[in-house]
Amino acid sequence: METLKVFITLLALINPFGAIPMFLGLTAAQGPAQVRSTINTAAVATAIVIAVAALFGEMLLRIFGISIASLQVGGGLLLFFLAFKMFNAEPDSARSTPEEAHEASARSSIAVVPLTIPLLTGPGTVSTVIIYADRTQHWWEMALLVLIGAVIGCVVWVTLRMAGPISRLAGQTGLNIMTRVMGLVLAALAVEFVAVGVRTLAAV
Repeated sequence: METLKVFITLLALINPFGAIPMFLGLTAAQGPAQVRSTINTAAVATAIVIAVAALFGEMLLRIFGISIASLQVGGGLLLFFLAFKMFNAEPDSARSTPEEAHEASARSSIAVVPLTIPLLTGPGTVSTVIIYADRTQHWWEMALLVLIGAVIGCVVWVTLRMAGPISRLAGQTGLNIMTRVMGLVLAALAVEFVAVGVRTLAAV
């Protein structure tokens, strides 16, 4: 398993920088203690979602009779859709609906829904983690994938803690540029997933 590639892929997919505008909007009415609690919960929940997908995702696919090759094709198409939206600097609309955002404004806690799911770790993240988990051959590679999830959680924590300064320093234009670069990375990954999945299905 290519550790750096997995880390960069998941970081681009989760894209905590792209979540900053919605995070600031959702926490605008919260006090400092509530904001800190929201950040802590979102970071931990992000790591947990990645770990659960890595450890139990393939088992769930077997229960529903879905092959990894089919997931690669379907997941690749989903990633390409997300990448296209990100390249047009529209990550929020790609990962959460206006109805979810409206419902979130009435919640006392928005850390898990919609901040972690689906804004940070949506179906694209889960399918990608499952695909990478299937490529592991040793227990320590699976442990490394879970560790990568924990590191991603730390990155989410740092990014959200610095959301205000980052937003002021980078501005909307800077955030859009970062989102477009991550979208380009995801587009390339999506093509790879689809190509591998199609080849596998064609060989059956």
